[in-house]
Amino acid sequence: MSDIEIAALRVLVAAAETGSLSAAAARLGITQQAVSARMRTLEARLGTALVRRSPRGSTMTPEGTVIAGWAGEVLAAADRFGESVATLTAASSAPLRIAASLTIAEYLVPEWLRGLRAAGDVRAELTATNSAGVADLVRAGTVELGFLETPEAPAGLEAARVASDELVVVVAPTHPWARRRSGITAEELARTPLIAREQGSGTRRALEVALAAQGIASAPVAPYAVLPTTAMVRATVLAGEAPAVLSVLAVSEALTSCTLVAVCVRGLRITRPLSAVWARGARPSARARALLALIAEVGGVAARGSDG
Repeated sequence: MSDIEIAALRVLVAAAETGSLSAAAARLGITQQAVSARMRTLEARLGTALVRRSPRGSTMTPEGTVIAGWAGEVLAAADRFGESVATLTAASSAPLRIAASLTIAEYLVPEWLRGLRAAGDVRAELTATNSAGVADLVRAGTVELGFLETPEAPAGLEAARVASDELVVVVAPTHPWARRRSGITAEELARTPLIAREQGSGTRRALEVALAAQGIASAPVAPYAVLPTTAMVRATVLAGEAPAVLSVLAVSEALTSCTLVAVCVRGLRITRPLSAVWARGARPSARARALLALIAEVGGVAARGSDG
């Protein structure tokens, strides 16, 4: 019984439903000779006649009618199996679509994706934008999983903290603040035009929240310049133009090489959570959960600056 072919069962069911082998051949799009051959093979396997053949045509035997009913159940299950496998295969071959704010995209996501590839999953697509844009992409269903760096979880989304980050004030070595051993005050920072990211940036929002916690109104002065990427902000600071507040992730190499200098802000430490977000009420897919588990294995703290 184990060597009965699905194709033979389809012939049997077609013959029972159409009333003859010739009609079954027409439905299945094969020759009547092929239908007859498969039916004879099936009868030999089962050890019973399924069709009565005569010069006037063919009709089902009572046994053939019963077995055709059972065969229909087998075919329905086989079709469900095939459809399920096709769906699963399509889902696994489709890329895992994620979005990340620019700092996370540049400094953390590459390592996460290397971990996915090491685990055998190489299909991922990344969109890099600011934190507000990440939230919008997740809400729209354009991406399944987002990573952002705002102090507050965005409305309408599920969120889970995956790491933490620290921001530092940086200047070029030629800037007057680089020689301030005692550092600066939070009020002085707030009064200084900074090279900043655009509204909607998690970096900019984290600074506003930290200053507000000190009782300082957000954005009391206009920025020195507003630039769309962390790399552009860092390059402008390197040119000695003005100070900026950036993630330790973005400036660690520059601080080590002393091409940038971290400025102590007395009484102010700017930290922020790095969060994963997904659609409210939805459960992340198995591949998304695998990515979140991989991130958890890396460790809970993504970046930390000095305590000075």
